[in-house]
Amino acid sequence: MRQIPLALLAPPAHSFENFLPGANAEAVAYLLGLAPGDPPVLLWGPTGSGKTHLLQGLAERWQAAGQRVAWYDADTPLPWELPAHESLLLLDDCQRFDAGQQHAAFALFVASAGQGYNVVATADAPAVDLPLREDLRTRLGWGPSFALEPLREAEMRAALRREADRRGLLLGDDVLSYLLTRFERNLKGLMALLERLDAFALANKRALTLPLLKAMLADEKMEADPDEPDTV
Repeated sequence: MRQIPLALLAPPAHSFENFLPGANAEAVAYLLGLAPGDPPVLLWGPTGSGKTHLLQGLAERWQAAGQRVAWYDADTPLPWELPAHESLLLLDDCQRFDAGQQHAAFALFVASAGQGYNVVATADAPAVDLPLREDLRTRLGWGPSFALEPLREAEMRAALRREADRRGLLLGDDVLSYLLTRFERNLKGLMALLERLDAFALANKRALTLPLLKAMLADEKMEADPDEPDTV
C-alpha cells in the first residue's frame, strides 16, 4: 500500500516578487505604477502567460497597502455588486463570462466610473476580438492594453528549477527536458505536474528522476483509462 504524504509545503502566493516577467516587463512596470483613478487596464494573452498571476500579485500589493479589492470571474455567482469604498476591481478571464456576467461586468464599469476605482481585466484576446457584448468590449478597450507572452524555454526552465529548489527537490536536466518536450509549455500546468511529482516521490520514498516521472505518468494514465495500453 502506498503511503500518502501530508501536504507540508504550501504553494507560494502569486506575487510580483515570484513572477518572471520575461517579455512582459512593460506590463509589470505599468501595474506597479498604477495610481487610483487611472484608466482601465486589459491584460490579454494565451493560457500560461501569467494573467491571473499578475492579478493576484496586484491584489496582494494593494491589500498590503491597506486598500480593498473586489475580484470577479466566471466562477463568481451573480449578483455582482460594487461594494462601497473598494479601490481595485479585478475581472479575470472575461472571455468566459456568460450573458448575465457580461451584463454585471458592464454595470460594474458604469458604477465605478469617476468614483476613483481602478479596473484591471484579463482575457485571452484583445478587446476587439472578444466574444462579448459591444458595450463591455468597448469598456475593456478604453485604456491601456498589454499583450502578455508565455515564458521562453530558458525562462520556463528557470521557473521550474526555482520551484523545485523551493520544494527541496533535485530537478535534473533530463527531467526538465522531458517536461518541456513532452508537455504543453504552460507554466501553470507544468507547476501542477511538478507538485504531483513531488507528492509521488514522497509517497514512494524515491528521488525525483526521469524513470520516476514516467512511472507516475503511467500510473495516472492507468487511473484515467484502465483499458488503455501503457505508452509512456
